[in-house]
Amino acid sequence: MYAFNYQRAESVGSAAAALSADASAKVLSGGMTLLPSMKHRLIAPSALIDLARLPELIGVREEGPHWWVGAATRHQEVAAHAGLQQAIPGLADLAGLIGDPQVRARGTLGGSLANNDPSADYPAAALALRARILTERRDIAADDFFLGMFATALQPDEIITGVRFCTPVRCAYAKFKHPASGYAMAGVFVAQYPAAGAEHGGWRVAVTGVANGVFLWHEAAQALAQQSPTPPLLRDDAIDDVHAPAAYRCHLALQMLNQACQAL
Repeated sequence: MYAFNYQRAESVGSAAAALSADASAKVLSGGMTLLPSMKHRLIAPSALIDLARLPELIGVREEGPHWWVGAATRHQEVAAHAGLQQAIPGLADLAGLIGDPQVRARGTLGGSLANNDPSADYPAAALALRARILTERRDIAADDFFLGMFATALQPDEIITGVRFCTPVRCAYAKFKHPASGYAMAGVFVAQYPAAGAEHGGWRVAVTGVANGVFLWHEAAQALAQQSPTPPLLRDDAIDDVHAPAAYRCHLALQMLNQACQAL
């Protein structure tokens, strides 16, 4: 790990100003992706600006037909929240499946979305639950936020402050974990909304861990709407590595889809 400066932010505004003043600085929340990358010298930020203790970034609350979750809210807090367990059980279940207890005690929603690891869990929830990613300056639809492997629509000095999830009629998440890391080798989030006027009859299916970035599986959503068999998943960008070949990951996605649908 290279040397860096550490700064605890006093507010979102001060953190944004610090990022604007130093193009090499990074924000730190849980650090579950950032710190390992630094340890392996994949990145070398000049400074870390710690957001983890800012109260305005922490918490869960209901906002009419939506639920707001603060960017610095830890996975274990999402998993244990009684309101989310009742209203969006798939989201609470997903948070409880991330990593191990140590990771869930430190990792945060905002950090997961901002880093957009292709095997992270929260991006699938964000897409399936029609989320809006909120920053200190704007509101970004999840459909427009994820741009590929480790790439998002965030500007270099932009900070996620929270996420607003739509409350579905029902939802569920299933994933096949890598036995060592706990990352998804295939994770599928299924959500159903009122069908009137909605694309695919109100169904949304999001997949993580299979390709170079999270994606909506439109063919699966259409099959659910028509109550027909889901066609095989075919992706030119399916991950083919030492952990699993591309065809196997696509096969896992279909199995996880079936498991998620059984859990609805």
